[in-house]
Amino acid sequence: QVQLVESGGGSVQAGGSLRLSCAPSEYTVSSYCMGWFRQAPGKEREGVAGIWTGSGVAYYADSVKGRFTISRDNGKSTFDLQMNTLTPEDTAIYYCAARRLGCSSWSVRDPEAYRYWDYWGQGAQVTVSS
Repeated sequence: QVQLVESGGGSVQAGGSLRLSCAPSEYTVSSYCMGWFRQAPGKEREGVAGIWTGSGVAYYADSVKGRFTISRDNGKSTFDLQMNTLTPEDTAIYYCAARRLGCSSWSVRDPEAYRYWDYWGQGAQVTVSS
């Protein structure tokens, strides 16, 4: 099974930035759809961003558009999530994920999108203070 190892996370003040990275155990996963989800206390797991390398198209939740950017680092065989202008509402455990097939906006924006992803990272805590 493909393993996803996350790095990054931490604590920042509102308005700050953080960058998360996810390293697949197998290079072939880089051709899959890759994404990020988050789960805050008392809330459901929600899609944050996703990208399908087959098309190069990225998808974002409305709440993070213009602030977060998902990208693929081919040189390091990782995919990253750059998070800018963070707010306390962004506080959550962030999980990277991979999907064997392609994806579209529904892979991130659907309320139960997490059910359709195949591989998951262990999670990284992101805490934003006011």
